[in-house]
Amino acid sequence: MSGRRFRQLLNARLAGVLLLALLTLSGCAATPRLAETTVQTLPRQVVIEGVPFHAQRDYQCGPASLAMVLNHEGVDVDVDALIPQVFIPGREGSVQPEMLAAVRRHGHVPFVLDNSFDALLTEIAAGHPVVVMQNLSLPAWPMWHYAVAIGYDLDAEEMILHSGEEAERSESFRRFDATWARSDRWAFVALKPGELPNGVSEQRALDAIATFEQAQSAEAALPAWVAFVERFPHSGMGYFALGNARHATGDHEGAVEAFRSSVAQRDDLGVAWLNLGLTLQAQGETNEARQALERAASLPGHWQTHATAALERL
Repeated sequence: MSGRRFRQLLNARLAGVLLLALLTLSGCAATPRLAETTVQTLPRQVVIEGVPFHAQRDYQCGPASLAMVLNHEGVDVDVDALIPQVFIPGREGSVQPEMLAAVRRHGHVPFVLDNSFDALLTEIAAGHPVVVMQNLSLPAWPMWHYAVAIGYDLDAEEMILHSGEEAERSESFRRFDATWARSDRWAFVALKPGELPNGVSEQRALDAIATFEQAQSAEAALPAWVAFVERFPHSGMGYFALGNARHATGDHEGAVEAFRSSVAQRDDLGVAWLNLGLTLQAQGETNEARQALERAASLPGHWQTHATAALERL
């Protein structure tokens, strides 16, 4: 047998094994189960209207998916402009950090969702198109793919996706979740500062907004921090971040108010006591400033040195 013929037979056998494995995986995949509260509260069918579709060329599903969600948010950007921001030629695709960074670059906050089917459907029901990451092949030979989830039908158990070269593609819950699960169900929404995902946790939201502020500015993040403390009114760190953002934008009275709320929720947050004391000191409120700085100096941490120095100046 010639070497060429041998290679052809070997490739055919490998292809058959791969196909069999894919069919086996598909057959074993189960329809994802939703929490009873999710089933009771969500509409039975949802399709988000007005999400533009961009056909995804080879290895450019990342830029195309980004363009869809950003265009839906009112950002005037096309796929070609996004390609150099997120496409990594050596990897023949886009990776998650670049995708999230591109969203921030365009003035929006990317929120990575809880890796659950409930979180995905909750955001779609809220009118937020969701970028999802799938592996369309085996874990050992991944074929990574980004799509935009724009709807679902609970009765038909189907997802509706802008995916590949097909707009509003219907895909069974079972098949979709089998490919999505291979990315650990990674997904995100891109929202204007001041909007929050419906089901986001306090820590995820805190991290997302803080990273956005680092990439943009305190002024850009200010509406996001206001929305954050409205959603999580007992978050000492949230009020602390709001106070810092207000101080950076020149709203010193608003900063004092936020720092007071911060230490009211977290009496052990020494850095918030320090910033409260320093801001009050700058405003001439000596007595309250001294109390705040003394509390900061009593709590172990890097802020003690600054609090002690400020007390000496008083």
